Amino acid sequence: MGMEVGGLLGLIILAVDIWAIINIFQSGASTGSKVIWILVILVLPVIGLIIWLLAGPRGSRV
Repeated sequence: MGMEVGGLLGLIILAVDIWAIINIFQSGASTGSKVIWILVILVLPVIGLIIWLLAGPRGSRV
């Protein structure tokens, strides 16, 4: 059971990271800062996501 829970958690983290990266692409941030934010999320999936949620660029809300 432990592997299934870990796999599911990993899948959820991956999905949320992809959502965050899409939001970064849609944001009005400069290309350089978009690249840095995406790298942070890719290198540190959980910590990078938390930092992005607190301080990162977001896509425009319609």
